[in-house]
Amino acid sequence: MNILAVGDIVGIRAIEYLKKVLWTQRETYKIDFVVANAENASDIYGLSPNDAQTVLDCGVDLMTMGNHTFDKRSLYTYLDDNPDKIIRPVNYPSGSPGYGSSVVRVNGFRLLCINVQGTAFMTPLNDPFESVETVLEAEDGNYDLALLDIHAEATSEKYAIARYFDGRINMIFGTHTHVQTADEKILEKGSAYITDIGMTGPVNGILGTDSHAVITRMKNHMPSRFSVADGEIEMRGVIFSLDEYNNFKINYIRRIYV
Repeated sequence: MNILAVGDIVGIRAIEYLKKVLWTQRETYKIDFVVANAENASDIYGLSPNDAQTVLDCGVDLMTMGNHTFDKRSLYTYLDDNPDKIIRPVNYPSGSPGYGSSVVRVNGFRLLCINVQGTAFMTPLNDPFESVETVLEAEDGNYDLALLDIHAEATSEKYAIARYFDGRINMIFGTHTHVQTADEKILEKGSAYITDIGMTGPVNGILGTDSHAVITRMKNHMPSRFSVADGEIEMRGVIFSLDEYNNFKINYIRRIYV
């Protein structure tokens, strides 16, 4: 079984780029399931229902989110109505729109997908360790394999969460920082891990954002409206290959960019 995790989609042009390349990548690498972080897909600030549907049409099976989940109120009902297509960080307060996990079918197997947000240098949400643990306990016996998107700022927090759940969640990857890391590995107890899978968006800006606006804010400390950068688009992500006939043992984790 091959599962592709696509890095944070930044902007409408990145969605258009996915239309061109994702189905080809699915065929080339014999991908069975695609998960993509889409919290910046509607030109940085959240995700609209229309753009969410377009992302799915590009070949994405499930979207994860992050700190921009609730930027667009139009998404709230969509989050409630489509738990098999989109999940948001599980550690948002109880009663928030949407769901933090979902069990989906892949080749007849049950895949538990979980999304959690870090709290270091970010909004102080509920404890990410406890929140993920609660999901695993609640879904015990209801899934065959699992993946976790850790949407977090601090490398140490991502790695700590991964180490904590090593051997219990098959695939663990980070999003949010938009820079693909070169530390992909199989941990001691068998989980595949990478700190950040990177970004799908314009490579000539700063993390997909127009450079001038970012530099202006950093130099002057004055409000500056961010917009998506111009120029070349690139898709980054990782492929997880698992042996479904050997308790979903990880064959390999491989970075890709297109």
